[in-house]
Amino acid sequence: MKILGVYNIKGGVGKTATAVNIGHLAAGSGLRTLIWDLDPQAAATFYLRVKPKVKRSTKMLRGKLDLDGVLKGSDYPNLDLLPSDFSYRNMDLLLGENKKPVMQLLRLLRPLAEQYDLVVLDCPPSISLVSENIFRAADALLLPTIPTTLSLRTMQQLLDFMEGHELKTPVYAFYSMVDRRKRMHQDIVATPADPRCTVLETRIPYASEVERMGLERRPVTAFARSSPAGRAYQALWDEIRKHVAGLVPLPPSFDLSAPF
Repeated sequence: MKILGVYNIKGGVGKTATAVNIGHLAAGSGLRTLIWDLDPQAAATFYLRVKPKVKRSTKMLRGKLDLDGVLKGSDYPNLDLLPSDFSYRNMDLLLGENKKPVMQLLRLLRPLAEQYDLVVLDCPPSISLVSENIFRAADALLLPTIPTTLSLRTMQQLLDFMEGHELKTPVYAFYSMVDRRKRMHQDIVATPADPRCTVLETRIPYASEVERMGLERRPVTAFARSSPAGRAYQALWDEIRKHVAGLVPLPPSFDLSAPF
C-alpha cells in the first residue's frame, strides 16, 4: 500500500480537486483506492456524495474504533472514502491524546495495507500535529502550487520545515490553476523552482470544469474527461505513477475513452 498526501500550507490551491480526481483515476486504473478526507471543510466528502457519522470519526481518531468502522463506498468501483466532518477541526487535540501522536495516522492506516493499493490523503491547509502525521505517514507529498509569489513562499516554508525536522518524504510539486493569460503565471512557470522538490511537468489549468465539481458532485475525470482539465489530471496521474514506486501501471487493455 502506498500513501500519497495532497498537501499545501496555503488554502485554495486545488488540493481537494487534485485528491478526488487522482483517486478516481487510480481506481479506474485498477488500484484499490481510498481517499481520506482530513479537512474539516469536508469538500472531498461532499464531492463524492457521502454523509459522515460524526461520533464514529471522533472515536476512530482517538484509536477507539478501527478505520473499517467509518469507511464508505463511493459511486465508483475500487474507490472508497474515509469521510470528514466538522469535528475534524479538533483533530490536533484528538491525535494528541495518543502515545507518539505524530505517528497516529500511520498507525490507523497500517491495518488497511492488505485492503488497498493506494491511499490519497486530502490534507487541511496548516502546519500542525496533523501535518506532522501526514509527513510521517506519506510515501510522497503532492504539492499543488498556484504560480504566484505567495504560493511559492508557502512552498519554501514547507520545505524549510521538512528540512529542519529532517523529514525525508519526497515532495512533488506541480502548478495548479494556471492562467496562461497572466504574465506572472507564465514567468513563474518558466523559472526553476526550489531544488529540494521535484516539479512535475503537468500543469492544471484554471478551468470552469474544476469549479463545476461542486455542482456535479463528481470528479472532472468522470463528467468532463476530454476537457483540458480532465486531460491534465490524467497527465498528472501518469506522472505520479512514474515517480512513486509500487503504483501499478494501467493494463494494456485499459480504454481511456470509457467511462467509469
